[in-house]
Amino acid sequence: MPLLTNIRRQTILSLAIILSIGLLYSHYRYSTWWLNQEVGGIFYEIFWCLFAFLFMTTRSSVWQIPLWVLVITCLLEFMQLWHPPFLNLVRSFWWGKMLIGTVFTWADFPYYFIGSGLGWLWLHLIVREAKLK
Repeated sequence: MPLLTNIRRQTILSLAIILSIGLLYSHYRYSTWWLNQEVGGIFYEIFWCLFAFLFMTTRSSVWQIPLWVLVITCLLEFMQLWHPPFLNLVRSFWWGKMLIGTVFTWADFPYYFIGSGLGWLWLHLIVREAKLK
C-alpha cells in the first residue's frame, strides 16, 4: 500500500506542476506564432495522462492511458469542425475553450503525439521512481 500512496503523491505533485505550467503558458504568450497556438496541446495531453493515472495506477495503464488520451484528443479536435448551438455555448466559456477547443487545425496533431509521448514518459518515470524507493 505505501507504494500506491507514493505513486499517487508523485502524480498529484506532477499534476500541480503541469497544471501550473499550462495555465501560465495560456496567459503568457511568446512572440513566435507556433508557440502561441499549438504547443499548449503538449501540456493538455500530459495533464490528462496524469489525471487519468490518479484513478488507474496499474503497470498496463502506463501505456494505455497515453494512447487513449491521444485518441480522445484527436476525436475532440475533429469535433471542432461541428458547431451545434450546445457546443458553441460550451465553447463560449473559458473552461469550454480549454477542454474542447474552438477551431480545428491539422497543426495540433503533432503536438498531441508529442504530448502523449511525454505523458507516457512521465508516467513511466513516476512508476520507476516509486519502485526504486
